[in-house]
Amino acid sequence: MFIEVKRLVVGVIVANCYLVYSSGDKEAVVIDPGAEGEKILATAEELGLKLRYIINTHGHADHIGANGYIKERTGADILVHQADAPMLVLADQNLSAWMPQPVMSPAADKLLTANEEICCGELSFKVLATPGHTPGSISLFTPGMVFTGDALFKGSVGRTDFPGGSFTELIAGIRNNLFTLPTDTIVYPGHGPATTIGYEKAHNTFFK
Repeated sequence: MFIEVKRLVVGVIVANCYLVYSSGDKEAVVIDPGAEGEKILATAEELGLKLRYIINTHGHADHIGANGYIKERTGADILVHQADAPMLVLADQNLSAWMPQPVMSPAADKLLTANEEICCGELSFKVLATPGHTPGSISLFTPGMVFTGDALFKGSVGRTDFPGGSFTELIAGIRNNLFTLPTDTIVYPGHGPATTIGYEKAHNTFFK
């Protein structure tokens, strides 16, 4: 069994959406479907995937915008950390209230907590607490890779000037829960290119 990752760049804020699946049973999760639900589902169909979960690393609009479209058509459950759950259904909290089209998602089907496991067929992810960008920001670790949302980017970290942000919490979460992972772990962030834990420990200027 191999874990496969398909990255899609979606929406006007060019956020990363990831289809993650097992090469064996094709059971899949979609991480941060921020927009362009048609494109995401078309890709999933081309790959022959069975979407079981929609997992949001946090509740900002550019990461949840296609939740409803995908859920309606696949029946996949929506998972988000309990601290960010209100952001799915409240435009003033997910930063879309002032947009031409406010973003709304169905409510979460399951609320996540730190250190729990999410199992999907042959896949298994550990929920890592990486708050600071939002109170409920999480990263998703499976051996060899971690999906960090807007916590850790290549050479940078997430913004903390939005409501609920905390630079102190962000840096602590990355140090304690991401930089303790194996150095060859691939980092798949919410925006921009992939990197590795080892590269960020050595080169990310926020940790010098």
